[in-house]
Amino acid sequence: MSITKDALARLIDHTLLKPEATPAQIERLCAEAASHGFGAVCINPVYVQLAAEELTGSEVAVCTVVGFPLGATMTRVKVYEAEQAMADGAREVDMVLHVGALKSGAHDRVRDDIAAVAAACQRRGALLKVILENVLLTDAERVAACQAAQAAGADFVKTSTGFAGGGATVADVRLMRQTIGPTMGLKAAGGIRTLADALAMIEAGATRIGASAGVAILGEFPA
Repeated sequence: MSITKDALARLIDHTLLKPEATPAQIERLCAEAASHGFGAVCINPVYVQLAAEELTGSEVAVCTVVGFPLGATMTRVKVYEAEQAMADGAREVDMVLHVGALKSGAHDRVRDDIAAVAAACQRRGALLKVILENVLLTDAERVAACQAAQAAGADFVKTSTGFAGGGATVADVRLMRQTIGPTMGLKAAGGIRTLADALAMIEAGATRIGASAGVAILGEFPA
């Protein structure tokens, strides 16, 4: 195996985005992330401040979502969400792009939507990941979405929210990596539940893994 357990852990965004998530569950998520050395926790905005407090002194980043899960939110609202989350302690933002605009061919609108959030993140030194929601897109639309995110100054592209059905596929990750080139970040998320799943996504070009099963994935790692 070409990756160590610790290195894999640092690639995982330990995720809990269920609407019924409780403060106690967020606290447990943060404790697990700190214990296992995950790269980040990924949570809904309402829990950013709690997570930031729980992770004070650790190397685990707080990641949250914007325009989630549909992407059909006005740009100024996405910017406000991002700014508020960063003020509360988020160091990474995963935003959903405007899927309807993309599918209608309004690529400039998609790019400008992303660019506004990217500018807000850059002002505060936070990373921006753009969720494409690949299950709703054709290959041509996936390519266009990656190009828009890259042109807009995003740090990562991401496969899925996990809320629209489907999830990350090796084929999608390969296409995204081919489109964005070797240096931009790529987060695979949605349906990644096993060590084999995670390693397949990394082999295809993912540099982050979004998963609620991070503890179980590491538990499969050979001793």
